[in-house]
Amino acid sequence: MEQLQYLTEESISDFITSALLEDVGPGDYSTLASVPKGAQKRARLLIKDTGILAGIELAKRIFKQVDPLLQIDIQLEDGAPIKQQDIAFTVSGNAQSILTAERLVLNCMQRMSGIATYTHYLNSLIEDTGAKLLDTRKTTPNFRLPEKWAVAIGGGKNHRFGLYDLVMLKDNHIDYAGGISAAITATKDYLQQNNLSLAIEVETRNLEEVKEVLATGGIRRILLDNMSPAMLREAVKLIDGRFETEASGGITEETIREIAETGVDYISVGALTHSLKSLDMSLKAF
Repeated sequence: MEQLQYLTEESISDFITSALLEDVGPGDYSTLASVPKGAQKRARLLIKDTGILAGIELAKRIFKQVDPLLQIDIQLEDGAPIKQQDIAFTVSGNAQSILTAERLVLNCMQRMSGIATYTHYLNSLIEDTGAKLLDTRKTTPNFRLPEKWAVAIGGGKNHRFGLYDLVMLKDNHIDYAGGISAAITATKDYLQQNNLSLAIEVETRNLEEVKEVLATGGIRRILLDNMSPAMLREAVKLIDGRFETEASGGITEETIREIAETGVDYISVGALTHSLKSLDMSLKAF
């Protein structure tokens, strides 16, 4: 898997710290009250569904951040196909630590595996077309890092991580700015004045707007929003390789193949992270 710039030891640690603060707060009182302090136990991650595994590397870091002495024995890696009754890993060490980390590990792995599974499936529908599958910013607040990580594990590509690493001029930006040309010109001036080196993507809603982007230039990618396959083909022909192309808007597993065959470079699908089924799994003592 390619190196993901947002995946740093610091960013992962910050996510885990925030998630543990939400879940554990001042103490895991159920565990502290009932489980002997020095008890040493084992547990294993049992798969109860079929799909693509994601979240192993994150789980390792969660356990180690809760208790550096916990030992994790990995049986299956991120991206592996999984089925019911598979064992992804075993964890051993302080029983209190295992139980405190349990729910965060499961929440992350179940959702991440669901995203990776759906991403892998959509990718399989277009893998021979040349089009690349992208995620969007339609993510769960404070959970974007694991969600985009899971898309990458499933074989998709990450679009921008946030509002700061790519300029994307969408319909409302364009309308507020006074049109496509005005929005692009103002953006280029702003980037130059503030010494920012960012790519520009522009959303278009029809072929006339595509022509206006082509006439203005100075961008990297044209987003073709909610266009029919016939219109997408016309747009791709008009653009003729001058800029990257991205299809977006209401794309489903029923329509993605036809859209990919129009010749677009990218297809962005918000459903990768907002309309998925988490995979079922549990952490079982043994």
